[in-house]
Amino acid sequence: MTGLDRTQTPKTRPIPHKRGGLVACLDIGTSKIACMIARLKPSAPSEALRGRTHAVELIGYSQIQSRGMKAGAVVDLGECEHAVRQAVGIAEKMAKVRVESVLLSVSGGRLAGQLVEAAADIRGGAVTPADVSRVTSTGMRHATGEGRTVLHALPVGYTLDGVKGIRDPRGMVAHQFGVDMNVVTCDATVARNLMLAVERCHLNVEAMAASPYVAGLSVLTDDEADLGAAVVEMGAGTTTIAVYSGGRFVHAAGFAVGGQHITMDLARGLSATITDAERIKTLYGTVITGGSDSRELMSVPTAGDDQDLPQIVSRATIANIVKHRAEEVFEMVRDKLKDSPFAAEPKGRVVLSGGASQLTGLVELGTQILGRPVRVGRPLGFGRLPNEAKNAAFAVPAGLLVYPQYVHHEHVEPRHTRQQVRTGTGGYFGKVGRWLREGF
Repeated sequence: MTGLDRTQTPKTRPIPHKRGGLVACLDIGTSKIACMIARLKPSAPSEALRGRTHAVELIGYSQIQSRGMKAGAVVDLGECEHAVRQAVGIAEKMAKVRVESVLLSVSGGRLAGQLVEAAADIRGGAVTPADVSRVTSTGMRHATGEGRTVLHALPVGYTLDGVKGIRDPRGMVAHQFGVDMNVVTCDATVARNLMLAVERCHLNVEAMAASPYVAGLSVLTDDEADLGAAVVEMGAGTTTIAVYSGGRFVHAAGFAVGGQHITMDLARGLSATITDAERIKTLYGTVITGGSDSRELMSVPTAGDDQDLPQIVSRATIANIVKHRAEEVFEMVRDKLKDSPFAAEPKGRVVLSGGASQLTGLVELGTQILGRPVRVGRPLGFGRLPNEAKNAAFAVPAGLLVYPQYVHHEHVEPRHTRQQVRTGTGGYFGKVGRWLREGF
């Protein structure tokens, strides 16, 4: 087992309520890289988003084609590094600032969440913060398999002498203290290489977060999170899921099928180039079949020799290819949700995000297959988002900008404490460089 396994990816420090700051994020996806730079300013919470303590003012952003990535993982380090440099450079130029550190999303590496219970006897009678940290650490390590690393360790509820539903146990008296927690892990190699691509651009990775979790921070209202909701982040190479219940993030899952698979199906089914298939998907991608579509014909260039005559296909043929793959994705989502706490949320709704969620008719198809209300989520509560960033494709990078306001809910392994940062043992190379080096 390498030193990286069973440890936690870097975690940013919570942002103080009364202080603002600059934050930059990177969403390195299979088909696109988005970089956003924003100012966080303390603000009064809104009615719909009570958990937010800061307003997010976007000052720079970019979106470019991704390179060197497949299914949310780095497959060509040099290509990925080059694309990251380009994306950050464009956003920096617009924001007129230099970025030193970024928050990074993770969608690959077989994301998985596990609900874990851990308990211990209390020595001094009252529960101390050290007791909470000790028991949570034990639970976290227990849930982390070989070759996996922890993205999030979120306490969901506490138990005192068998009494469940305790919100904050510190200072309360008990003989035995327990914690129920959601531990979200991914393949350590995938996390490490994503981080390495960013490190090679001389950027410090301040924190890593699961894509569907931060998408939820961006697109869900507090009421939806309280009543129970599932966020389905539909990317190009991956589909990832975050389940919220009682206002907390309680489960994560994912699989390596996404919008790019629809493009490849179209390319094969229509004998078209991948570029033409992507354009057809963007312009005519729909899962609604029937009506006049079968009579509406269009010309598609044939892949291969320029001399080949274009072929004539009906809109219905295109819709059928798209629908077939979209049904498969929703059936896989349904299976993942069946095995999650969401199954016990009868009124829970599903919110779709990500670039692939924008296909026409997807809400209706999702409602039909999942048997629940479905909507497409867009970033909420962002004052000055440009029009092109107001859609579901930007849910993850927008959520990363909100993430520092929620990081205080998470357990952080003691080696990342502020004391270490102050003494130099947990600084940039202590916290991040060591995390990278340990795995080699």
